[in-house]
Amino acid sequence: MTLPAARQLADWVAGLEWDAVPADQHKLTDMRVLDTLGLALAGSTTEAAAAARTVVQLQGVSAEAGILPDGKSAAASWAAFAHGVMAHCRDFDDTYQDSVVHPGSVVVPAALAVGEAIDADGQEIATAITAGYEVAARLGAVAGRRFHAHGFHATGIVGPFAAAAAAGRLLRLDGEALSNAFGLTGSMSSGLMAFIADGSWSKWLHAGWAAHGGVVAAQLASEGFRGPAGVLDGRHNLYSAMLANDAVDSTILTDDLGQDWRGATAHFKYYPCAHVIHPYLDAAIAIATEQNLVAGDVAGADCRIAPWAAQIVSVPRDAKIRPDSEMAAIASLPYLLAVALSDREVTLDALDARMRARPDLLDLAAALTHTEDPALGDGFDGVLHLSLKDGRVIERAATSAPPDAPKLVAKFRANAGRATTHETVESLEHAVLDGPLPDFRTIRRIIRGEHG
Repeated sequence: MTLPAARQLADWVAGLEWDAVPADQHKLTDMRVLDTLGLALAGSTTEAAAAARTVVQLQGVSAEAGILPDGKSAAASWAAFAHGVMAHCRDFDDTYQDSVVHPGSVVVPAALAVGEAIDADGQEIATAITAGYEVAARLGAVAGRRFHAHGFHATGIVGPFAAAAAAGRLLRLDGEALSNAFGLTGSMSSGLMAFIADGSWSKWLHAGWAAHGGVVAAQLASEGFRGPAGVLDGRHNLYSAMLANDAVDSTILTDDLGQDWRGATAHFKYYPCAHVIHPYLDAAIAIATEQNLVAGDVAGADCRIAPWAAQIVSVPRDAKIRPDSEMAAIASLPYLLAVALSDREVTLDALDARMRARPDLLDLAAALTHTEDPALGDGFDGVLHLSLKDGRVIERAATSAPPDAPKLVAKFRANAGRATTHETVESLEHAVLDGPLPDFRTIRRIIRGEHG
C-alpha cells in the first residue's frame, strides 16, 4: 500500500541529515541565511515591521527566540512571524520560477526561531532550512503558477508546509508526527492576491503568517495533535480545494527525493521588485552601460512579456506608470525600467516616495510599453526592444540571472547597513560565510554589537 504523499515527504524530512545534502548546497544554504538576515534588517526599519513587532509583544512574554534588531524576545512562532514579515516586506527575497513561491522569508525565519528555542547548532539549522526549501519547491511545482491564476498568493499557500518541515526537522519529529504537522498546515494555508489592487500590506503578512503557522503546526504535532493524512493527495486536498479541481501531477511531491534537489533552484533577487521584472532591468542596465546612454537618449521601449506576468507588473497601465505606493512600485515594470535606464541601478531607494515623484522618471515610464507574448513564460524571461532618439533600435533577450556570490554579498551589505553599523555588517558576513553556520544566539550577539 502506497503511503500518502504527506507521509512520504514527512519520512524523508525526518530522516534527512546534513551529510546527505550535496556539498554544493552547503555554501548555498549559508548564502540564503545571509541574504535573509540582510533582508530582515532592511525590513526592520519599515512601518510594517514596526507594527508586526508591536503585535508580537502583545502576545505575551517568552524567552524562546529573539527578534531583530533590538533583541526583544518572543515565542518561537511569533519570532518567526516577525522575521517573516521583515524579510518579505521589501520584496527582495528569493523565488522559484515555476511557482513564484518565496521560500527564504518563510523557511529561514522558522528555522532560526525554532533553532534558538531548542538551542540547536548551526548544522541542524542548515539541515532544517534545506528540508524546508525542498518541500516548498515540490509543493509549489505541483501547482505551477495556477495558485496565482486562481487569486492566491502562492507563498501563503505553500509556505506553512515549508516552515513546518523546517520546524519539525529541528524538533526531531518522526514521520508520523511530521505528517500530522503537514496535515494541520493545510488548514493554515492562505493568502489572497487582493493587495495588487491597492498596494496594501497583506502580501508581507503572508510570509510571516506562513512561518508562524508552520511552527505552530509542528509544535501541535509534537504534542500528538492530529492532522489529515491526505492533505496533499486525498479527498478535499490542498490542490483540489485551491485550484477548483484542476488536474495536477502529485508525483512531483515525492519523485526522486534525495536525488533531485529541487529546493536548490530558488533564484536570488538582485533588485527589490517582482522577480519577473528583473530580466528587463538587467538588460536595460547592460545596454545603457555598453552604449553609455543617458535617459535623454531613450525615445521609448517595448517589453515583450508573458501574459501571466503582464497581469502583475504591466496592467492597469495608468497605475503602473505612476505608482502611488511602495507596493505599487514593486510591481511596476515601466517605472522600474525607467529607473534602470536613468540611474543604471535599482536599489531600495527606488521605492521611496521622493523617487516615485521624480518627473523625469515618470515621463520616461510613460514612453515604455509592453506586448504580451504567449511564447514566453517558461521562466522569468522576456525581450526588451529599446528605441533611441538617434533612430537605433536595440533588442536584448532577457533572462533571470544565475547565483552571483559577489552580488549577493554586496546586496547583504547594503541591506544590513540600513539598520546597523559597518563593523557589525562585516562581522555578521564573516560569521555566516567563513565557517560552519552559527546558531541564532551568536548571530543576535553580533547584531547587538558584541563582536568579540
